[in-house]
Amino acid sequence: MPIVVLIVVGAAAGFLATRLMRIEASIPTTVLIGIVGALVGGLILRTLITVMGWLSGFIGAVLGALLVIWLWQRYLRR
Repeated sequence: MPIVVLIVVGAAAGFLATRLMRIEASIPTTVLIGIVGALVGGLILRTLITVMGWLSGFIGAVLGALLVIWLWQRYLRR
């Protein structure tokens, strides 16, 4: 089933991409362009989401540490 979905989505993406780029291509070429584009785009998107996840975790850790330092200086340090 996933292969059929990949082909259908690839065909639609390839059709849309060839129209947006204003190129004429055969149906097999259009489907191949869409499938390869889906694989490349999916890889790039997953990489960006992963990096953003790490980055947001790091930013959250820094903000948490700043809050702990502020609380420590404000209430526990004399």
